[in-house]
Amino acid sequence: MTKPLFALDATEMLAGYATGAFTPTEVMRALNAHIARWEPTLGALYLWRPEQAEAQAAAATARWRQGQPMGVLDGVPVTVKELIATAGDPVPLGTAAVDLSPAPADAPCAARLREAGAIIFAKTTIPDYGMLSSGLSSFHTLARNPWNLATNPGGSSAGASAAAASCYGPIHVGTDIGGSVRLPAAWCGTVGFKPTLGRIPIDPYYTGRCAGPMTRGMADAALAMGPLTLPDSRDATSLPYEAIAWSAAPLSPAGLRVGVMLDAGCGLAVDAEIAAAIENAASLFARAGATIVAAPPVLTRDILDGIDLFWRAKFWDEVSRLPQARRARILPYILEWVSAGAHVTGVEAARGFGGTFALRQACAALFDTVDVVLSPTTPNLSFPADWASPTNDPALPFEHCAFTLPWNMSEQPALTLNCGFSHAGTPIGLQIVTRRFADLQAIRLGRWFEREYGRVPHWPGESPQPPPFP
Repeated sequence: MTKPLFALDATEMLAGYATGAFTPTEVMRALNAHIARWEPTLGALYLWRPEQAEAQAAAATARWRQGQPMGVLDGVPVTVKELIATAGDPVPLGTAAVDLSPAPADAPCAARLREAGAIIFAKTTIPDYGMLSSGLSSFHTLARNPWNLATNPGGSSAGASAAAASCYGPIHVGTDIGGSVRLPAAWCGTVGFKPTLGRIPIDPYYTGRCAGPMTRGMADAALAMGPLTLPDSRDATSLPYEAIAWSAAPLSPAGLRVGVMLDAGCGLAVDAEIAAAIENAASLFARAGATIVAAPPVLTRDILDGIDLFWRAKFWDEVSRLPQARRARILPYILEWVSAGAHVTGVEAARGFGGTFALRQACAALFDTVDVVLSPTTPNLSFPADWASPTNDPALPFEHCAFTLPWNMSEQPALTLNCGFSHAGTPIGLQIVTRRFADLQAIRLGRWFEREYGRVPHWPGESPQPPPFP
């Protein structure tokens, strides 16, 4: 069956533009009509501007007809996460507590996408302050998982993952400080890539905070990395720019020592269906000539609790400065979680932050013994759409992050892509982790796995109408 124009990969769109088979205008019109049918039930978008997008598409169409595309993404519809600033637009941070002041300039990711000719037709929704792995927000409409609208897309790149699986264009950019690209990508069946810290310039920057592409296939993730990694001096943590051949061929794991981590050391227990899917994925690596070994956990209960304590204290510093009336607008779950930060001492906060270095040491020690780590991205299958987190308990906020958080602190590339579905139809994500700076190896191994295992055969967004509203 021929895919509708809006459901094409970016690579397919660009090929069609080059041959004249169709135009950016035709793609954008089809996409806007699709979003109009789907978005009232999905809740993935903020600042969707169809008329503005079609005007940009018309300009891209003219450039392609003249044989002068302005960049590698000219005419490709994309989104950026709501907290990635776009010039002249407010950045509500997912919460009703924030003053809606216009951003003075595009953040690095948005600037690089525009320079490449991409059409930023909307931004994607997030939970309050991006502090939840959920589509629940005090400002935005509840974002839902398109595979089952009664379930959660995860977060904090909630709208981005839902939009990708719903075929709202091929490329979406999220951010990740503990799993916020990879977790929702896993629950929605998409690709999500968290590169080495500093590979993609970001503003504002912070310990472990990365931006990364969220797509339906590996080729589009590789394509997006080209413009996204271009330099921007606003990120003082950014790496020296490298002109990397992101679209390089798939890389066989033959000869690699691959550690399989099925125990994160703490957090939620791994669902049996997820464990089976990861073991099946590892068997593909073994058949290709990789040496498979068991990888021990790198995270401990004390480290995770210490990081939780530090983040509560850090965030309380920000929230405590708000007037009481605005503070009261924050999602109650978040407010309950952060309020404990008021009682954290300086010594406790410093000790908690110190755990990030202990975690980094553990990750480095593991990679003295293996070349690659495979693990579940999430320990659990998706959860109810209106829950704030997989536990829905602010006293246990990060139990689902134990497989993803370590690699933010160690600054290592970590990729997720689909490796199957539960019996109930919930997507399952495989996480591939490589050494620090080995971003291209992660991408190429992901392309190899996608080729060997196969892509998701049909996306919910390819259907003319959204599934029934729960």
